[in-house]
Amino acid sequence: MSKKSISRGSQTEWERIEAMSDEDIDTSEIPEITGEQMKGAALRFGGKRVSKGKVRVNILLDAEVVAYFKSQAGGRGYQTLINEALKASMRDRDLEATVRRIIREELRASGNSQTIVPWPWHPP
Repeated sequence: MSKKSISRGSQTEWERIEAMSDEDIDTSEIPEITGEQMKGAALRFGGKRVSKGKVRVNILLDAEVVAYFKSQAGGRGYQTLINEALKASMRDRDLEATVRRIIREELRASGNSQTIVPWPWHPP
């Protein structure tokens, strides 16, 4: 049985909000987050809580991927290196999205309407 939504469309003025710079946002009424509050924080992806610790998974990887990480592992486990590479990829993606957003904001603020070339750029 499907539930019918009782909420109306958003009344948020998204265009105005997206046009605002960080300096335009009044944060004076927002309290600082304390270390105690952070201790109780929960990591979420897609709205779902992610538990702390490790999770056992079975995946198939290309033989060359496993061979590469085993050769790089030295005294550490190659699975640890794979885990670190995956976490670095997540951080880099977040960083890339942030840098792209900042560049777009700066271009808009400067009145420059040049096309932003995606990175990595490969000539035709």
